Amino acid sequence: MKFSERYGYKSVKDIIQTDSMDEPLRNGLWNLLKLYCWDNVNSVYGLSPGQYLNGSGNEKIKYLCERLWFSHFKKPLDELSNDWGEVHKILREYFFGCEWVEVYDFIEFVAENYSSHEFRGDFTKVCNCVLEEEMSAYRFIDGVITRITEKGEIAEIEEVLETSPDPVRKHLRRSLELMSDRENPDYRNSIKESISAVESFVKISLKTDQGTLGNLMERFKNDFGVPSTLVSAINKLYGYASNEGGIRHGLDGDETTDFTDAKFVLVVCSAFINFAKGKMQN
Repeated sequence: MKFSERYGYKSVKDIIQTDSMDEPLRNGLWNLLKLYCWDNVNSVYGLSPGQYLNGSGNEKIKYLCERLWFSHFKKPLDELSNDWGEVHKILREYFFGCEWVEVYDFIEFVAENYSSHEFRGDFTKVCNCVLEEEMSAYRFIDGVITRITEKGEIAEIEEVLETSPDPVRKHLRRSLELMSDRENPDYRNSIKESISAVESFVKISLKTDQGTLGNLMERFKNDFGVPSTLVSAINKLYGYASNEGGIRHGLDGDETTDFTDAKFVLVVCSAFINFAKGKMQN
């Protein structure tokens, strides 16, 4: 986790890559193309040694390149070189020079058109690993790159970070830090910090430092007119964080908590705090 991310000098939408793509993410996706596609090109030995699309065993890469030229780039097929070195150079220059949305277009097209046994499933799976590791807001779902983090969710997190008192903000910033650590993400403790932010907010609002969130929510509901259904939902979320796999208390043995869980709890807790602030101002 970089200094700018730990201490809030980098915005949430920059940490969770929604409308951009940083160098590590672009490099990671290119490396997967290299490992799963480009490295499979066979060399030809003879009078003109080298790697050629019409060489023996290169039928799949030739088909992919023809599809790219015909349907993706919309270029004349007679401009497609038989020399793989030249083709590779064009693909690389395009990949590292195009807009971030075009990278996703390219990756999606390759996944659909490289006709190797089980390629699509394997390739999209490893792509999702890189997308998660680099905090992309997108994933492959059934072969289609799909946004999993909406702008409204990011707006909720940013609003609460900008407008909350320090204890609340520190818990939420820590939650985001733990969730987005690219070297060693800690989703369980990210969830704990999100719930702790709500707990801190409720205590500050009630002007008390005693009790737990579960004990204080009924009083909070009565004092500020928060709907019972929403209070019940937060209590259930608190129970989940307290008991499910020992998340809240950091016990070992929970292997199922992932980015999706941590993001969901962070967004819900942020939205609850923002909503409650609005009710308190009425």
